[in-house]
Amino acid sequence: MPYCLYSVIQNNCTKQIFMKISIQQSVIKLNFKIACIAITCSLHSQFSIAQAKHDTTSFIQTLNIETGKIDTVLSIKKHFEAPNWHPDGYLILNSYGKLYTLDLSSKKLKELNTGFATSCNNDHGFSPDKKWLAISHVDNNDPSPKPYKSAIYILPIGGGEPRRITSEVMSFWHGWSPDGKTLAYCAERNGNFDIYTIGVQGGAEKRLTSTDGLDDGPDYSSDGKYIYFNSYRSGHMQIWRMQADGSNPEQLTFDENSNWFAHPSPNNKWIVYIAYTSDEKQSHLFGKNVKLRLMNLQSKEIKDITPVFYGGQGTINVPSWSPDSRKIAFVSYLVK
Repeated sequence: MPYCLYSVIQNNCTKQIFMKISIQQSVIKLNFKIACIAITCSLHSQFSIAQAKHDTTSFIQTLNIETGKIDTVLSIKKHFEAPNWHPDGYLILNSYGKLYTLDLSSKKLKELNTGFATSCNNDHGFSPDKKWLAISHVDNNDPSPKPYKSAIYILPIGGGEPRRITSEVMSFWHGWSPDGKTLAYCAERNGNFDIYTIGVQGGAEKRLTSTDGLDDGPDYSSDGKYIYFNSYRSGHMQIWRMQADGSNPEQLTFDENSNWFAHPSPNNKWIVYIAYTSDEKQSHLFGKNVKLRLMNLQSKEIKDITPVFYGGQGTINVPSWSPDSRKIAFVSYLVK
């Protein structure tokens, strides 16, 4: 997703809009992740986003899940999002359409060459062998009439020209199967946002969910048995999982928080996810009170692993576990 507010707004005509709103440098660009388009809602959207656009400081951090220790790798007055943790000791993050590597030792940022793909949003991540990178890039040349044209691409981990995987927009990457053969993603098709899979060579996509309401954030367990995701199918945003073929959906959280983006650990013992402390319906806004929570997958016990902080969209959208399953990377923010 771009630096965005993802929201569901209901207008006077009871039409719902799913929105992904992107800020590109000093210009506000409204990009909609849409079920139904209602133009009359655009002024409301502009007002919402204007409150969060000025003087953002990003705190790129790591958290030890055993000790609770939080280390700030980099504090920078620029909006960065969605860290992935590479075993070679660096993070990949996005900022204003481009991707960057952040060396965890030297703390140096370096722009990653993504060829023509310079409108990348915050849905990106590694292949299981860590040799490839999946990205979600907005292709404004796509012939679709949809206003937000995110498609999924693959490129070498060191950079290069991307190869398009999904033929249809809107598509937003979230997971890669452990055998390296399949990508999982959230996509809008015919006015509904559901979870789909597709082979790494492209071709026909497979729809895994079909319930009313948003299904998002699919991430594979390391054994390939489950896909974890967040869903509004119960009338409240909660964490779910299903078999990798989409069967046997199981609800995992039942609390008052709005729970998003569950990421299973490499050792398959935990999931970490972001919890909004207020009921955000089907929205995952930037600039909200949030916390990170950890679930023990054997006992299903859940605990807070951070205090409440200022974050949301961009904090932990994609897999960010360290290879040893001891730490996670995330982003918190300060806006003046």
